[in-house]
Amino acid sequence: MILLLGASGYIGQAFERELQRRDVPFRSLSRRQVDYTHFETLRKFLSETKPRFLVNAAGYRGKPNVDACETARADTLQGNTLFPLMLDHACTVANVPWGHVSSGCIYAGAWMTENGQRREEKDLMRPGLRDNLASGWSAIAGFLEGDEPNFSFRRPPCSFYSGTKALAEEGLARASLAYVWRLRIPFDEIDNARNYLTKVQRYAKVYDNVNSLSHRGDFVRACLDLWERRAPFGTYNVTNPGFVTTRQVVERIEQTLRPDRKFEFWADDEEFYKVAAKTPRSNCVLDVSKLLATGVKLRSVEEALDDSLRNWIPD
Repeated sequence: MILLLGASGYIGQAFERELQRRDVPFRSLSRRQVDYTHFETLRKFLSETKPRFLVNAAGYRGKPNVDACETARADTLQGNTLFPLMLDHACTVANVPWGHVSSGCIYAGAWMTENGQRREEKDLMRPGLRDNLASGWSAIAGFLEGDEPNFSFRRPPCSFYSGTKALAEEGLARASLAYVWRLRIPFDEIDNARNYLTKVQRYAKVYDNVNSLSHRGDFVRACLDLWERRAPFGTYNVTNPGFVTTRQVVERIEQTLRPDRKFEFWADDEEFYKVAAKTPRSNCVLDVSKLLATGVKLRSVEEALDDSLRNWIPD
């Protein structure tokens, strides 16, 4: 039996559907049934039920977005840092392997190669670089799992949400029975307030940047595939290979869905942060070569986006 925490959330719902599709015995556990945030309660429950594997899709994201985490700091720290560290302790004591949904939001930018030199570039939209990106995509390389987070409390500025996610990964670095699955800007064909494609369509103005993305269904399938293949425990970037700009996403929306509106973009970061956001946003590219090397297959981000828009299900 697989134990699923956070089944009511956006990613937890996708895990539940995929486990049902695979006809894998599982149990979605709520805090009303068992207060799994309490160590002794959880340890006892794991020892009694002996799950084959545990999926943690619980955490604190903030509503409607990560700006809310700036004022709910205690809840954010508890849900995103302290709880997964306690969960690892409980799973280790009970000898239960598990997987944790983390985030790629602990990075900003990408690696750039210019004149044969590789350097970290935190702002891919900065003036002077943005205009040259379209003709120089090959110069961009994503962050690897072992790269130090550069959008964290140790390397500010960052959002409080991202800082707590990075702290959790730091604590889980030595976990012996855990997968750390990095999700990045989830989307799929189902209209939902948490869906990136929905957000882009509903924004009054759109913020352009360069990002890796994770198709929600592809993400959960890849996570479970890692477990079924008994891939080595550790951290994995789980995004659809490649990366896109927000303008490219908007172009796809216009071509496929033909919405009855004209998309406008924020002029620059200064305007965006002055009007629309309270805390810095992570925009980054992740490398998925470690994941693909295990034999897990993922569609390209372009293919996943096009398929989602062709099969769009309006709310």
